[in-house]
Amino acid sequence: MNGKELARKTLVEKVLDKRITQKEAASKAGVTERQMRRIIKRYQINGDSGLVSCKRGKPSNRKLKENVWLDVVDFISSKQSEGFGPTFMAEKLFELKGIRVSKETVRQIMIEAGKWKPKAKKVANLHLTRPRRKMRGELVQIDGSKHDWLEDRGPKASLLLFVDDATSEILAGEFEPEESFFAYGSLCKRYFREQGLPKALYSDRFSVFRDNHKGPKVDEPVTQFQRALSVLGIDLICANSPQAKGRVERANQTLQDRLVKEMRLRGINTYEEANAYLPVFIQDYNKRFAVTPDSHLDFHRELDLDEDLDFLFSVHSFRIISRALQIQFENKTYQVIPKHHASYYQKQEVLITLNSSGQASAWLDGYELELREIEKHPRQAAVVSTKSEDAKPIAPAYNHPWRAYGKKLNGRPILTTLIIE
Repeated sequence: MNGKELARKTLVEKVLDKRITQKEAASKAGVTERQMRRIIKRYQINGDSGLVSCKRGKPSNRKLKENVWLDVVDFISSKQSEGFGPTFMAEKLFELKGIRVSKETVRQIMIEAGKWKPKAKKVANLHLTRPRRKMRGELVQIDGSKHDWLEDRGPKASLLLFVDDATSEILAGEFEPEESFFAYGSLCKRYFREQGLPKALYSDRFSVFRDNHKGPKVDEPVTQFQRALSVLGIDLICANSPQAKGRVERANQTLQDRLVKEMRLRGINTYEEANAYLPVFIQDYNKRFAVTPDSHLDFHRELDLDEDLDFLFSVHSFRIISRALQIQFENKTYQVIPKHHASYYQKQEVLITLNSSGQASAWLDGYELELREIEKHPRQAAVVSTKSEDAKPIAPAYNHPWRAYGKKLNGRPILTTLIIE
């Protein structure tokens, strides 16, 4: 008998001794009066064994049928299901095989099959939860996750994600080879055109978002990304820790598990195919995990159609036109093709923009200048002196007297050249 059954025995004996009523005993046992009368009757007929559950030692009515259990084990043991967690495994069993099994049952079967190891519950560090923003688009958390997304079918890449703070909804995502200004700029342009302009973006302290050079600074340097956002009226907030932008961090963790396995099941082997599938996955992800915000208002502002996003998300720099109407930029020399007198251009400061394809443009007073790249011929190789530190000494010949220096045989110097008769 277990503890619950022993407690019932005490209540039944009190009822039989007229110390309490059946109603009081039923209330303490958490059953109805009718059930309590059944328990008392079984006790009177069978004694202590009448209080023991009749289901003990018998298979459960909910036990899986043998053929269904074998189908589940085969799916769990297949190569395409390798690395699946119990929750994701239960979802795919229903989606692909039509077998509805609880995640706990799947977990137990996976443990028996050696496909899952029970994990001891860790004591989590305390991080106070920051309240969500009230409206969608009020704060958007952004981050990049470098991961082996295609497993052994392709190289590693970075998945850039934009996650709404109010709803945990993925607003935009894209696979890129590396995190860079142009990669984030490309995703921003698509996001702003589709969704509108948010109030603020929340990022880490990656060099694209913030200048991290140490040392005395008169003014806080502005990165290219900050400059572009300031023109659009979007605030950029840099977090001090990963926990501060936990919503996008948790989304990355979920996608590193689910998205990798979904792409494996669909046979996606390139990042072009992955980017084409990503909107479908994001739509399903938002249905599963997005929450309802406190306010149904959307904070996104409509993008002004006159705003040139390609111009904003180019690298901006300033140069001075020389007297010969030339501009030096990125180790290249550009000749300005004048449309006015040369004095109009000489010593003028111009804005140089560099787009993602590496094309440079120059702007003076809001007008684009016509440029022609001047081809530079390589210099002749410099002659290195033998006394230079870069000069390599030449090894002496095998019969050079230096090789036999100080060596004698029977008191006579050794000949360096052997004469064989």
